[in-house]
Amino acid sequence: MNPTGSGESNRRQSDRSAPRDERGGVSVFAIVALVLAGALMLGVARLGHAASDKARAETAADAAALAAAGILARGGSGAGAAAAAGETALSNGARLEHCDCSGTRPTVEVHLGDATGRARAEVRFECFADPVRC
Repeated sequence: MNPTGSGESNRRQSDRSAPRDERGGVSVFAIVALVLAGALMLGVARLGHAASDKARAETAADAAALAAAGILARGGSGAGAAAAAGETALSNGARLEHCDCSGTRPTVEVHLGDATGRARAEVRFECFADPVRC
């Protein structure tokens, strides 16, 4: 209770002191801030998902290149190495797009979602003869 009178008269005075066009301004600001915060969170989540896909694609490419190198190291053909790379990429959730599986340096490219992974492995025959030096 107000010592000068009723609380109602003070409320009327404070209502009259705020201009009518500024009432509710904080509500509008809060709504805009919430919308911007939501958009920022969605953007961060999308970036995180893209980074995760890129890491998974790189892992699948590494595994596919190593599988191809393993076939080549055992004297297998380029076609056999490409098949092994494709199976390995698929088992990692990726799709083999390109495999240059001739020679001793198989190079692969895989796709996982929107991400692309590339990797190369090397078959070193001297490692078979002297594994300690490799």
